[in-house]
Amino acid sequence: MTQDIQFQIESLATELTQMLMTEYGWDIRRALDELYSSATFAKLNDPECGLYYQGAVYIFQFLKSEIETGKIA
Repeated sequence: MTQDIQFQIESLATELTQMLMTEYGWDIRRALDELYSSATFAKLNDPECGLYYQGAVYIFQFLKSEIETGKIA
């Protein structure tokens, strides 16, 4: 994985963590735990998948669906 891709993923993780905290009222620890243990984050972290090219709002919809239903939409 290139440094550019890694930077993009880390930037998205920051945004997604903030979105989780806002949406669910979680503290940062809970938001990070949920994000890093999610299947959505596993896909985001896979350069072959290309999810890191998408915006945080788009990715958050998958993450939110996974949290609320247990499945990625």
